[in-house]
Amino acid sequence: ASAVSGNLWLRLRREQNGYVRSVLNPVRLWHKNGAVPSPRSDRRLRPLDPSSLHALAIRYVGRFATTRAKLSDYLKRKVAERGWADDSTPPITAIADRCVEAGYVDDQAYAEAKSRSLAWRGYGYRRVESALHHSGIARETTESLRPDDDAAFESAKNFARKRRIGRFGPAPADQSLARRQFAAMVRAGHSSQLAGYFVRSAPEADNANEI
Repeated sequence: ASAVSGNLWLRLRREQNGYVRSVLNPVRLWHKNGAVPSPRSDRRLRPLDPSSLHALAIRYVGRFATTRAKLSDYLKRKVAERGWADDSTPPITAIADRCVEAGYVDDQAYAEAKSRSLAWRGYGYRRVESALHHSGIARETTESLRPDDDAAFESAKNFARKRRIGRFGPAPADQSLARRQFAAMVRAGHSSQLAGYFVRSAPEADNANEI
């Protein structure tokens, strides 16, 4: 899904259009049987320069919700793959900063959306914390999204419902199954207290009832 919308999307499109001529697109030929794909070439792509590196950044943030750290890593990979045009240092930091200042990259908004999505899918805070850390989100931002007790309970309940654990299961779990269910909830980022509560809860006739 795109990382931007509305006026921000239009600004991105304008920036992308400004770099169209600097990007080489393969030419496709046509004949009576349809499109003929361009032949593969062993020639390496041209080394990047500040203009083409910025164009890559703009296309990336236009396609994906991302963070400053992930954008920087992406640009580093591209420079490693294609090389750099001269002896100067690739302006990766400056380009990432420019995308942040323009509003194309927003770590706080990304963290909030990612946290909500994972919680809705039934993952606990420890799993959310790990995912945000992997995306380069600052610890203080992650800590600000720590759920209260009610929100943590709801996430655990979502996970138990999806996995048919405890009261959401068809029948009481034997000892072996209960251990596996408990381990699954802990791996999903839930506390041992919440995991134990849901695993021990007895199935009910109507498993769709709220706890």
